[in-house]
Amino acid sequence: MGVKERQEREREAVARAILDAARELFVAEGYQQVSIRKIAEKIEYSPAAIYSYFASKDDIFLALAEEGFRILFACNEPAPATDPIDEMRAGFWRLYEFSKQHPEYFALMFLDRSVPRISQDWQRFGFVREMKHRMAEHIQSVIDAGLFPAATDADTVFRVLMASIHGVSVLRLCERLSPADDPDLLARDTLDAAIAGLRAGAAGGIRPAGHDAKQ
Repeated sequence: MGVKERQEREREAVARAILDAARELFVAEGYQQVSIRKIAEKIEYSPAAIYSYFASKDDIFLALAEEGFRILFACNEPAPATDPIDEMRAGFWRLYEFSKQHPEYFALMFLDRSVPRISQDWQRFGFVREMKHRMAEHIQSVIDAGLFPAATDADTVFRVLMASIHGVSVLRLCERLSPADDPDLLARDTLDAAIAGLRAGAAGGIRPAGHDAKQ
């Protein structure tokens, strides 16, 4: 191994240590309570050394969020389903599996209200917009196929199903379920109930903000 390659590996290892330490601290103490100095102390580096890898605390969070979303989209990648409803269900079920397999990323990305919005760096997160667009297209294809009422709004379907699976994910992660509850079964039942309600037209009165103005 050459000197340049060894230096690059060492730099990658330090960056990884910074991200891992920051993720643990952000989740344990809250994003606003963690400083660059705290992160540096955890890995026994100087704050100045941290800044040679990341420009700011926000930059560290955005790097973690990017990692998290890439893990989420790769999490238990479902095999193509022959049933469009099953394929849609699998896409949302992926979020629940992500919350189980990567709870620290889930908590940081979806629970801490103090973290920076990823919209401040849309270029980095273009792949997130693309994935959401693909999900919206599939939902619209389900509507067009007559599997949801014709007047159903695709964005409403996305929001309802996201809320249903996200809610159970948070209850499980925050230990708000009773010992007798099976979180996997609850998540599955909640998602299925939301889909059944949408198919029955239960979302007829739900519209995203600004929906009427676009008509």
